[in-house]
Amino acid sequence: MSSFQSLATFTSITTRTLPNSPSNRRSNSYPKQTHRLKVSCNVAPEDNEKLLVVPETQKLILPKTSLDTLNVDRRNLLLGLGGLCTTVNFTSIPTAFGRPITAPDISSCRASTDGLDLKNAIRTNACCPPNLSKKVKDFVFPNDKSLRIRRAAHKAPEDYITKYKAALKAMRALPDDHPHSFVSQAKIHCAYCNGGYTQIATGDSDKIIQIHNSWLFFPFHRWYLYFYERILGKLINDPTFAIPYWNWDNPAGMTLPAFFEEGNNRKEKLENPAFDAFRNTSHFAPTIVELDYQGEDSGAPSAKQININLTQMNSQMIRNAHDTRSFFGGKYVAGSDPIPNGDRCVGSIEAGCHTAIHRWVGDSRTFNNEDMGNFYSAGYDPLFYVHHANVDRMWVEWKGLDKRNKEPKDEDWLNASYVFYDENEELVRVYNKDCVRNDKLRYAYEFSPLPWLNNRPTPRTLKSKIALKSVGTVKQVEDTKFPLKLDKITKVLVKRPATNRSQEEKEKAVELLLIKDVKYNGGKFVKFDVFVNDQDDVRASSAEESEFAGSFAQLPHGPGDDMLMTSGARFGLTELLEDIQAEDDELILVTLVPKAGCEEVTVGEIKVELVPLDD
Repeated sequence: MSSFQSLATFTSITTRTLPNSPSNRRSNSYPKQTHRLKVSCNVAPEDNEKLLVVPETQKLILPKTSLDTLNVDRRNLLLGLGGLCTTVNFTSIPTAFGRPITAPDISSCRASTDGLDLKNAIRTNACCPPNLSKKVKDFVFPNDKSLRIRRAAHKAPEDYITKYKAALKAMRALPDDHPHSFVSQAKIHCAYCNGGYTQIATGDSDKIIQIHNSWLFFPFHRWYLYFYERILGKLINDPTFAIPYWNWDNPAGMTLPAFFEEGNNRKEKLENPAFDAFRNTSHFAPTIVELDYQGEDSGAPSAKQININLTQMNSQMIRNAHDTRSFFGGKYVAGSDPIPNGDRCVGSIEAGCHTAIHRWVGDSRTFNNEDMGNFYSAGYDPLFYVHHANVDRMWVEWKGLDKRNKEPKDEDWLNASYVFYDENEELVRVYNKDCVRNDKLRYAYEFSPLPWLNNRPTPRTLKSKIALKSVGTVKQVEDTKFPLKLDKITKVLVKRPATNRSQEEKEKAVELLLIKDVKYNGGKFVKFDVFVNDQDDVRASSAEESEFAGSFAQLPHGPGDDMLMTSGARFGLTELLEDIQAEDDELILVTLVPKAGCEEVTVGEIKVELVPLDD
């Protein structure tokens, strides 16, 4: 069970079952909500899916070396297997079968051209960090005496916000070519997202590194915020400094934090270091954020939108996140092209509220929805870091929901690495394995209630037998020609691997709907919704309802990007079928509803699987 460390006040543990769960599938521990702060103290990272494991006798163990001097083509390595003799220098190769993504020394960084058409771009594609010709050092855990406490933006005290703005102002005052400047920090996201780095460190210089749409998403952004925060603190000489988090999963924090738009006129706004000129002006407070944003405003009354947001959080944190891969995203290793990568699947939070907020904040008046609405420009808005602080907080909260909620245990995840400038202007290599405990990184989150825990979606109909009634009018998967084009609402019947599973069986495996090999235009905002056993008038359905399985959503990777990308999505069926009382149905009716940018979208496979859960 997850444990929590006391901070300003003692935090005790209350045990209770998953809220509103007919199956009571999980036993959980949460801190009592009368306490203020909590820190996750999980130790051992693990994965939840039991897949093929290469026996130890098949692994090639090679001498360790610096990851920042590698430039060996993987084809040469393969020639050295099976007893063949070559001129390859084996001391410069990390392993044969362990191939974690490894960011190279920044000296190999190049212009970020992946999907960029500068004709309509507001920001630059010259996203490489300043090269100070420094040697890359290994990461050392901080020895800060006290934790940096990240506070909820909507209730942060005035002195906290004043300090935050002072740090931002100091960062903006630095020359653009300084590694600590606001511009240099903004470019980090562009470089790691739009092809600034290749896999040259593992001998795959023809492959780019992409930190979205896979299991790299959470750890990369955690490290990104870690150094950003410490740099800000160094600039104002405050070792306790912490960035705020945008508490958009709580109704009290579901509007854009006011201090980001402070100023009575344009001159005053421009003097506000938290201000960004490229935001959607129709989404300022008191407008409620849409965690299911479709690219157009829903028009829902505030109370309804809040309820939609809470049910979305419940689904993305619980129903669609029972296993590690569903929460973190698919496997991505060196030698793989991220378009597609080896295990095409985007995590529930990344595809859900994360992407929705990016698009909701981005300026609809610009061609590419800069800044937040596009990956290449997102880092130029200070809201990006505050938004991602709450995304990171979701990782912390998810681990506390169930003892089986753990990070991937695969060595290729644990040893994946990135290079950042630290607060001392030193280049540092960091690894996923070193960021699984936020308390060891010496930061924590101010406690905030989780009202979405008790906001499970409600069924539209019960025992509808809609799948059985659709036989003869809707094709079954076996009779469907794939790939399916999503230029219109598409329905298909899918056979389940088992019916009426016992509670014991549900404890051992989660039932998932897999939407695989989704091909889409990476230059567009793409979104389609997925419903299970919904009625014919699916357009009238709401994200509040149990029949709504979830969404597939992708933010544009850059302006003018016409590159075809491939990904996938996973949706939990166990609670969904309980809620609509369809556990005895042999078939489910799956409905895909295009919402934005789906003219070229195709789906390669739809299936239902039982995925084992760790004890």
